[in-house]
Amino acid sequence: MKLTLLILTAAIGFGLAEAKAERLVIKGSDTLGAKLVPQLAEHFKAEHPGTTFDIAAEGSTTGIAAIIDGTAEIGMASRRAKPSEVGAAAAKGRNMKPTIVAYDGIAVIVNAGNPLKSLTRKQVEQIFTGDVTDWSGVGGSGGVISIYTRNTSSGTYSEFKELAMKKRDYGRTSQKMAGNEQIAAEVGKNKNGIGYVGMAYTKASGIKVVSIDGASPSVKSVQDHSYPYWRPTFYYTNGEPTGLAKQFLDYTLGSAGQKIVGQVGFVPIK
Repeated sequence: MKLTLLILTAAIGFGLAEAKAERLVIKGSDTLGAKLVPQLAEHFKAEHPGTTFDIAAEGSTTGIAAIIDGTAEIGMASRRAKPSEVGAAAAKGRNMKPTIVAYDGIAVIVNAGNPLKSLTRKQVEQIFTGDVTDWSGVGGSGGVISIYTRNTSSGTYSEFKELAMKKRDYGRTSQKMAGNEQIAAEVGKNKNGIGYVGMAYTKASGIKVVSIDGASPSVKSVQDHSYPYWRPTFYYTNGEPTGLAKQFLDYTLGSAGQKIVGQVGFVPIK
């Protein structure tokens, strides 16, 4: 009888533990999802035992699509949703609600062995659109320029076109990478390489950040907008978040979360 009671008690206890376990699905931006959100999730789990996270960082477009399709509670994005995406959500009875969770600067990086220390905005446009194809054309020591960009599902891909290229297309020889870390790795291996990454990814080996019209990406230059390639980053939800999604969003926006934002390399919103 006692053994039966113990087994029943253990089973009930296990059932309660299972009931308390909660899972949060987050999809989208590599800029947010490769470093920042996993660290936020780890700290959040320490305060909320039993919580599990399913994080897929495959580009902002995938995060926005996940909110439209209802396959994630939070969509990470380094760009705003397009009118067509908002319309697609509305057609399915969903409300694309953005919340700014951090600011970022898109840093232009070159190989550490490149003698150039700065570029003008015009030169950046010329390089990434393919108007200039040799480093000698922008004051460098010569060599065919290798351009590394994000892929088309990336918010950074479209934001950089908006901020640095006057919405023009990338040069035909540009090479598309899956994430910030991949761009940094390729530029670090190629003496003629150039690319862009979020501020959290500028410490990779073999690369250096070039200033743009005399300004470098930093907390101060992003906050005062003196660095030209700054942008907000977002969590998208279907209307006002509830439950675990709301708890995690509130944690991200709170003092503990924003401290992590700064430690990872982003710019806090407060």
